[in-house]
Order: sequence, then C-alpha cells, then structure tokens
Amino acid sequence: MMRTVVVTGPPRADVAAAERLGAFGVATVHEAIGRSGYLGPEFRPAWAGARVGGTAVTVLCWPGDNLMIHVAVEQCRPGDVLVVATAAPSTDGLFGELFAVSLRARGVRGVVLATGVRDVGALRDMRFPAWSRAVSAQGTVKATAGSVNLPVVLGGQTVHPGDVILGDDDGVMVVPRADVDRALVAAQARVDKEDASRAAFAAGELGLDRYGLRAMLPGLGIEYVAYDDFHARD
Repeated sequence: MMRTVVVTGPPRADVAAAERLGAFGVATVHEAIGRSGYLGPEFRPAWAGARVGGTAVTVLCWPGDNLMIHVAVEQCRPGDVLVVATAAPSTDGLFGELFAVSLRARGVRGVVLATGVRDVGALRDMRFPAWSRAVSAQGTVKATAGSVNLPVVLGGQTVHPGDVILGDDDGVMVVPRADVDRALVAAQARVDKEDASRAAFAAGELGLDRYGLRAMLPGLGIEYVAYDDFHARD
C-alpha cells in the first residue's frame, strides 16, 4: 500500500558538490564510480544540450495524476531536481511549462520524470532541463494522494531524497548522498586520464597500443593475414 505522506526537510547532498558533478557529465561519473547509478536509455532530454547537477526531491504519483507534483513544489529549494515516479507505468504528460515556471521561481534546476513531458517547445525556449520516458500531450487529473520525499525507483535505480541527480544528453544517473565525495575524486581522476589519452590519440597513438589490447588478440584467436594469402586459402 502506498504511503500518503510528505516528508519535510530531508538531508541533502551539498548543492555545490552536486553542481561540480554535473559539470563532469553523466558518462564520466557513471564510469568513474563503477558503472552504477544510470537510469537507462529510456530517459531522454526534452531538448538537446540540457545539463543538470542537483539534489533530489522525490515524488510518487498515480498514473495520469499530477496532484503530488503540486504538493512537492512547496518542498523544493534552490539547487534541487524534482524526480517523479508513478505507482504503475504511465507515459501521460504529467509535467509542462507552468510547472517549470513555478519550479524555476524556487531555484529548482530541472526535472526527471518516469512518465511523459509536454510543452517541449516552451521548456526549450525557457531552457528548463527536463528528462522523461516519453513526450505526450495527454493531460492529467489531480485527484489521488501519493508521497513526497520517500525513496522512489526509476529505471531500476533507487533514488532517495537528497541524493545527487545528474542529467545531460547522455541520460540521467543518481549518485547516493553518501558517495558524493568519492564520486568527485573518481570523476576528476577519470577526466585526467581521458585528457592524457585524448592528447595521445591526437598525436597518432592507437587505442590498441595505449590500452594494451594488441597483446590480447592472439589469445582471442585473432590473426593478421595478408589479402593474397587469405584468398589463397579458399
């Protein structure tokens, strides 16, 4: 049975740390912390170029009902990202321009929806970041109680209120609040490593050699054969 409760004032990760993680990007942080936290390829940005790093305010709604998003707006603080799940799968457009205007007035950085989003053109024009599983003009009712600031599951990942949410063109991921400091260190180390590899590749080095892959090939049964010799075997 769904708990119909609004939890106020949950602890949040440091907002500045969330912003720094957002600057690294989803792919970098995801790899750096052991390929964890990614919500999967279904969560796509409403408009290209959106990027966010913020702290989660979680919402659980009923399908086709956005009442609890209205309730959750009051609980949002500057630096938050609203994270919306539903009690059963739904692609209805639970979120649109007017919600974005209200959230922006409270300093909210973006929204992640396990449902649909609407008013995509307006969201793009106002540069309000939004990720969702669908784009849908289908409207909603406001009739059924849900919860705010309880753990929710999106894309197989559990999001607790106060966790860090990262989003960009590569998708969305969650970093648990307790792992933020470790993620910052690991992400910086990965960026440094990739910078060195980028310079090496620009100078002509091959990934086969830089990553030590060439020595693996014989053990995998891969052989190099000249064209004429290959066809002479036919």
